[in-house]
Parts: sequence; C-alpha cells; structure tokens
Amino acid sequence: MTALVQTIPTPDGPLTILVDEAQRVLASGWTDDQAAIIARVHPALRPTAVAEGETDAAHAARAYYDGDLQAIYAVVVRQRGTVLQAAGWDALRRIEPGRPLSYSQFAVALGSPQAVRAAASICARNAPALFVPCHRVLRSDGSLGGFAWGLPVKLSLLARERGEI
Repeated sequence: MTALVQTIPTPDGPLTILVDEAQRVLASGWTDDQAAIIARVHPALRPTAVAEGETDAAHAARAYYDGDLQAIYAVVVRQRGTVLQAAGWDALRRIEPGRPLSYSQFAVALGSPQAVRAAASICARNAPALFVPCHRVLRSDGSLGGFAWGLPVKLSLLARERGEI
C-alpha cells in the first residue's frame, strides 16, 4: 500500500499527517519526523511506500486551527486494534471540545467503569492524534496526564477548545 504524507505548520508546531489511498488518516502528530508517524501505525496497516502529497485531512486540521473545532470529525480515520480499543477510539471522537473527561469518566463512557488502565492504554495507542482527540482525557485530579506529542501541545489544544486561544 502506498500512503501520502503531508506536514503542515500549526501554532503547536509541525503536524504530520499520514493517509491511505482512500484519504483515511492512519496516523498524525506534532512532528516533522515522518518515520515517527509511520511507526505509530499498526503493522497490518503500515504502508509499503510513502509519497509526499496534499491530504484532505490537512484542510480539516487547518480549519480546526482557524476555529472550526468540528472540522476534524469530517475526516475518516483507520486504526486496527482490539474490540475495546476500537470502541474507545470511537468514544474519543464523541468527547465534545472544551469538555474533557477524566480517565475514570472515559472508562464509564466505554461501559467498563473498572477499566481505567485500559482507557489510558486506548489513548496511548491512538495513532491519528487530533482526528481522534485523545488529548481530551485527563487524570482524575484534572492534571494533564500524558500525551505522545508533549504536554505543551496537549495544554494548547485544550486551551484552544475552551476558547482561550
């Protein structure tokens, strides 16, 4: 499979987006290191070749940064994981901008209130960051927790979604 990759500037640094032939986002993140993005893709979905090109997802990311926080939902993503992971990634897309959940609340939203560690793992294994907004899940005490692309990016995304930026 040949994939397209595009890196765009954002206020949070370069955002690199990897899409398949159908323009579904396989992975994305705030880096210009294409190898780091490709490494986040499940091995069964990892492309055999990558070319640079314009992606539909880049238009949505630009719209998001221009204030249309709903633009990312028009983008189709493709991930591979367990049934619980797939349900979790779907649930992440239902978290409203500016209304983050704690890992405990996210576990409840998954229908597994005791699965707090699994909820955290779902976020950690999320490859198409921004388009599946795992940054909207926080620790129970309201602190940021982790984020693959750095806490300053997570903090900025949350502030943007609260209308502070």
